[in-house]
Amino acid sequence: MKKESPHAAGDSDRSMVRIKKKFSPLDAALCIATTAVVLFVIHRVSTDLNYRWNWSVIPQYLFRYDEATSRWIPNLLMQGFFMTIKLSLWAMVLATIVGTAIGLLRMSGSLFFRMIARSYVELLRNVPPLVLIFIFYFFIGDQLMAVIGAEEFIRSRSPELQRFFSIIFAPPSSFSAFLSALTTLVLYEGAYITEIVRAGIESIERGQWEASASTGLAKWQQLRFVVLPQAVRRTLPPLAGQFISTIKDSAIVSVVSIQELTFQGMELMAATYLTFEIWITVTALYFILTFSLSLAMRRLELRFRQHGAL
Repeated sequence: MKKESPHAAGDSDRSMVRIKKKFSPLDAALCIATTAVVLFVIHRVSTDLNYRWNWSVIPQYLFRYDEATSRWIPNLLMQGFFMTIKLSLWAMVLATIVGTAIGLLRMSGSLFFRMIARSYVELLRNVPPLVLIFIFYFFIGDQLMAVIGAEEFIRSRSPELQRFFSIIFAPPSSFSAFLSALTTLVLYEGAYITEIVRAGIESIERGQWEASASTGLAKWQQLRFVVLPQAVRRTLPPLAGQFISTIKDSAIVSVVSIQELTFQGMELMAATYLTFEIWITVTALYFILTFSLSLAMRRLELRFRQHGAL
């Protein structure tokens, strides 16, 4: 019996993959059906609801020409888009730090630290984020900021420093609300990242700990040099999903008048009554942000795969 060469087997596998990726008649039928449904919905909205589409005004809410500076500057929707980016980036970074720290406490040998970490996770994961944001808004905005005088301190700085602060965080007038929203997102998302980190560390085989201990490494050194690098590779996919959830969860801060994308969309809809155009545009901007992050995390995951199996 003739033995098939490894190269022939590999070519056969690749051809099967190509066959699986072919655009089948079923795919074509589903695409046509989806397009028909979308066109039908648009037609019903335009005729039965007597809705007049007006997409021509949407670009002016994205960018506007400033005659004073002779350049195009972001308008309401893009201002909200950039605020969402700032809020989400700060929340991702700080929530990762908090989640990693609490995740390590979940693995601590101290019963007290494990109970503190467990209480934090259970409390934050079982309370609606909308409730949390009101708690932190009234505590931080109305009480803490007034006591430490943060807004007065920022307003007393030079215009250049205030402008820099507005670019990095938020304008001084809305700093208290921004900090309240950021605190809520950091603690809420950090609770989920805690469990991701804990699960990633626990997924590392016991033999890795034993092998690193046999080389004379201390417990912290084992965790830092042996276990954590492997755990990071395994936690990257769920972390990517959590980062995307952070962007979507940031929409709840609109209830405390943070001028992010959802808030600006509601303001524009109330002023223009362009319900579908505004929310379709807002949806597209959120999709651009989350899909870009998804692609970036996928490339990072591939880089990790090149240097070691996930």
